[in-house]
Amino acid sequence: MQSGEQSTRLGDSSANAALEAFIARWQGREGGQERANYALFLSELCDVIGVGRPDPAGAGTDGNDYVFERAVRESNGNGTFSHRRIDLYKKHCFVLEAKQSRQRGGKKEVAGHADLFGANEPEARGRRTAGRAWDVLMMNAR
Repeated sequence: MQSGEQSTRLGDSSANAALEAFIARWQGREGGQERANYALFLSELCDVIGVGRPDPAGAGTDGNDYVFERAVRESNGNGTFSHRRIDLYKKHCFVLEAKQSRQRGGKKEVAGHADLFGANEPEARGRRTAGRAWDVLMMNAR
């Protein structure tokens, strides 16, 4: 392990303590500002899971392979484009769009939406259901 690198091996007490501190810091923060908090949250998440933080973004997109707020052009379908941004982008790995929590019982709860990891998960995974709340959330995030 290199100097300054954090261990995240299971059973490592310092890694477990860092994870517990991260959870305690961010848990139950209803009403926070998505735009104000997502970069800090994700940077701290990178630290706690032992991966590098995103790089500073450059003026052009050519070298912005792992950055916050990566500029993209979206086709409007009529030959024009809109300028958009991806909250966190890592080339060939993922795009991440941060969204405010929709915790059960909160003001932003989506009616009829099952918990992401809860017991209310549909029995027939992979099948489309009549409830489209998740689809609406994903389209809004796009």
